[in-house]
Amino acid sequence: MNSQELLQEISDYCRQTGLAESTFGRRAVNDGKLASRLRHGGRITTDTLDRIRYFMANNLSTAARPAVIARAGTAPAPLPAAPRSTPVVPASVKPDDPQRNFRFFDNRQKYLLFVNTCSEKWVIGERVGLEIANIHPRPPAVRLFDAGVGDGTVLARVLRAMHDRSPTMPFYVVGKEISLEDIRLTLQKMADRFLEHPSTVLVLTNLAYADAPWLAVKSMTAATSLVWHELPLSGNTAYRFQEQITGLEPFLAENWKARVSQKTGNPVYERPVVLVIYREDHKFLLDPIIPRPGGMMANYDLVIASQPYRARASLDFKAKRVIAPLARALGPGGRLIAIHSHGHDPGMDIIRRIWPDDNPFTTDRHQILKAVKQELGPAGRDLNFNAYADNRSLFRYDMHTLPSEISESIGTSTLFAAWNAAIYVAQVEDDRLASVVADGSYLDATREVLQQHGGLWFYDESFVISRRRE
Repeated sequence: MNSQELLQEISDYCRQTGLAESTFGRRAVNDGKLASRLRHGGRITTDTLDRIRYFMANNLSTAARPAVIARAGTAPAPLPAAPRSTPVVPASVKPDDPQRNFRFFDNRQKYLLFVNTCSEKWVIGERVGLEIANIHPRPPAVRLFDAGVGDGTVLARVLRAMHDRSPTMPFYVVGKEISLEDIRLTLQKMADRFLEHPSTVLVLTNLAYADAPWLAVKSMTAATSLVWHELPLSGNTAYRFQEQITGLEPFLAENWKARVSQKTGNPVYERPVVLVIYREDHKFLLDPIIPRPGGMMANYDLVIASQPYRARASLDFKAKRVIAPLARALGPGGRLIAIHSHGHDPGMDIIRRIWPDDNPFTTDRHQILKAVKQELGPAGRDLNFNAYADNRSLFRYDMHTLPSEISESIGTSTLFAAWNAAIYVAQVEDDRLASVVADGSYLDATREVLQQHGGLWFYDESFVISRRRE
């Protein structure tokens, strides 16, 4: 189905029900600009299409259809036939699957609002920065792997901290990210890094966790379609670097594409991509660490795994598919710091007032470390698994508010931001939001929690896996 056909279906539905297109978008997929984006060439995933179809099939009753006023002397026009009353559940939507409609790339507005109204990225950057004092890099470079760069805020802050500690050491930095939007945001933060620390090789890739640290794909089919692109930056100013990085836009738009896996429902790349960026005037010095097609040694001094999996994902997935491969990529003396949401905070108070039995945080650091240790087996003998006590493992971040915002009368924009942060962290599926948003009770619950606590904050949980030094 193309966008015009889908738009026609949406328009017909809105005429029959009397809904505005923006209201339809919010209720169907929590995106008030859905129709506008489709008109301007926007694309949606198959999962989003299923949710649109599901909403239209199950929310068009006779009572919802507008009355038709006939002109004098004419018979009223017949109403369109109401759809069958039996709920139609698309194949990709399983009623017993708690993750059925939650996909980070389908909730871009939630994500952007969250990262711009909460201090999580800042605080995670500071927490990761503490690990830099404990690593033991060896020539020819300090090696860093970021297992999900997101919008690049954490990576940029960590690189600043690394430069402050090791201003003359070469940096070999690899970041994994499947989202095109996040890669764009990350790259726009990197021009200043190349100016302050010219001895930097930055590699961005969309490969899976099991492949990305080594920049090599195991599948022969994927290997033959691998796109390997180098950008030697010319000049010596941040502005020149910015211009050349921005010039990557056509390349990214063509190659950095994702789709939904029919097997797992998770986002996967359409083609594997490796993007290598360094300063041309430092190529001679950086030659030993500039990667070449065919794979590289991992042996990372620091691995960052910040929110690398959904909280509701299974323990087996977290341990086997994410943390264990990253632990294997550590070099002697290297450290992997993993961070995920913990709950037990005012954000969860909001969620529990709406859904009293909801529990998105099903596994803690102790369970994950135990499962990783079992998965690694003999390969984990030279690793230390550090869960730490709560006073070291847990840390807090806040939603930004002005001192006068939390009062008897809290502004609607503040309530919306707080609600968005709470449902984003708790990973509430879109299909559960429609009925709650319709009656407005969520704003009352959010207001009560903010007034009770004098603000809104969340807790993250961290743990460290380190490899013994030779």
